[in-house]
Amino acid sequence: MKAIVTVIGKDRVGITAAVCSLLAQHNINILDITQTVLQEFFTMVMLVDTSACEKSIGDLTDILSQAGEKEGLSIRIQREDIFNAMHRI
Repeated sequence: MKAIVTVIGKDRVGITAAVCSLLAQHNINILDITQTVLQEFFTMVMLVDTSACEKSIGDLTDILSQAGEKEGLSIRIQREDIFNAMHRI
């Protein structure tokens, strides 16, 4: 299953590495990635493939949210089909 991961927080060294390492620990493959810094805020959006991950999307939501809290970031994951449905006009 494909999903969208978003990361937002104060910019600092190591955010991309920390998030990518966390995804790799759960066998989540990054298919596409974009990131930017808006003034002092880091933003990243990734399209990922979770088909090799043994965790449910609900479990991943909790794992990423808790990791984000520890790092001072907002990390969210959403299934691609739901993301597309929400952003379709």
